[in-house]
Amino acid sequence: MPVLRWIRRNLVVIAGLLTLAYMILPNIVVMVFSFNKPNGRFNYAWQQFSLDAWKDPCGVADLCGSLSLSLQIAFWATLGATALGTMIAFALVRYRFRARGAINSLIFLPMAMPEVVMAASLLTLFLNMGAQLGFWTVLIAHIMFCLSFVVTAVKARVMSMDPRLEEAARDLYAGPVQTFVRVTLPIAAPGIAAGAMLAFALSFDDFIITNFNAGSTVTFPMFVWGSAQRGTPVQINVIGTAMFIIAISVVLVGQVIASRRKNNARP
Repeated sequence: MPVLRWIRRNLVVIAGLLTLAYMILPNIVVMVFSFNKPNGRFNYAWQQFSLDAWKDPCGVADLCGSLSLSLQIAFWATLGATALGTMIAFALVRYRFRARGAINSLIFLPMAMPEVVMAASLLTLFLNMGAQLGFWTVLIAHIMFCLSFVVTAVKARVMSMDPRLEEAARDLYAGPVQTFVRVTLPIAAPGIAAGAMLAFALSFDDFIITNFNAGSTVTFPMFVWGSAQRGTPVQINVIGTAMFIIAISVVLVGQVIASRRKNNARP
């Protein structure tokens, strides 16, 4: 039958579209319910269309404060994890030293370890050191668990780099710093950017590790979890929708820039 033949030919495309729809469906629900005006405390059933939450996204006490705190932690954790992870990735790929193989294996340990185990371990470490739980303990914890993801992303990019390009730069009398800035760094930049974006998303989204080490500090995921016990305000859906739109916009802009660069590079 023609229909069956068409399905067989496009089975991979159909499966991909269904998977994408399955992944995006929760985001669509969040977007739809950001325009809802619930009768009670819980925003789980559609009542009527309203723009009240969009007009006043900070109308719920402490919501924007927790959001600001999460953004600050994610920003600084991204900077720290990206700087350290980039240096570690270059060291593991470019240099030979003792215990290099063991370090390569240990890099993947935080990625494979359950978050609750890492959270409890970090809490034990901070308590034994006498550290006061709060902003700094959360930031240190986020840098530690984001580091592995950055190293993995940057390492993959560095391994694919052609060393002859750097050799050509040195042959043209470029110094070590000039070679790194003008040749090595631009080539490694996509991997570094991917690691940084992944670190930011992981840090902003984290709940388990943050909950163990936050003390009285309340981040946005912790605020959402606490609100779900008492009633979910529509403003949470507004913030989630805005973040989803921003993320999609960043990806689309990146795709457009990459496409233009590819077209300009063609003879």
